[in-house]
Amino acid sequence: MNKKEAVPFGRYFEDFQVGAIYHHRIRKTITESDNNLFCLITMNHHPAHLDLEYAQDSQHGNILVVGTLIFSLVVGLTVADISGRAIANLMYENINHDGPVFIGDTIHANTEIIEINNSRTKNDRGIIKVKTCAYNQDDKLILTFSRKVLVPKQNV
Repeated sequence: MNKKEAVPFGRYFEDFQVGAIYHHRIRKTITESDNNLFCLITMNHHPAHLDLEYAQDSQHGNILVVGTLIFSLVVGLTVADISGRAIANLMYENINHDGPVFIGDTIHANTEIIEINNSRTKNDRGIIKVKTCAYNQDDKLILTFSRKVLVPKQNV
């Protein structure tokens, strides 16, 4: 039996250019099940995320989707364009929850390449620094963060 070769996924280090902006094609509408399951898996039982009566008496008047779900989701939306070939995500910083997210919101994102640096220890890879911005269906900013990703070089 012949082993099938893996379908190429993601970009090599040489494919990134400072200033390039990737508008990620994948979108995701947040469901009540998404929010409930994520809260249960992560043991975040705050009533602002799970209890409609509690949430209706709060500032936003509705259940807030847990922020760590939104962060994880947005990282996932970027994989095909940014970290599909990644060796590792090295760090995340400046994670800002810029606006509330509610059940039924549809999230989309874009990522800008901020820096590109060769690895100091291995010549077959490099580090890209990116800034990702996520928006709801009304194009209101809901989340921003930066991260560094270790990416292999193609021609080494």
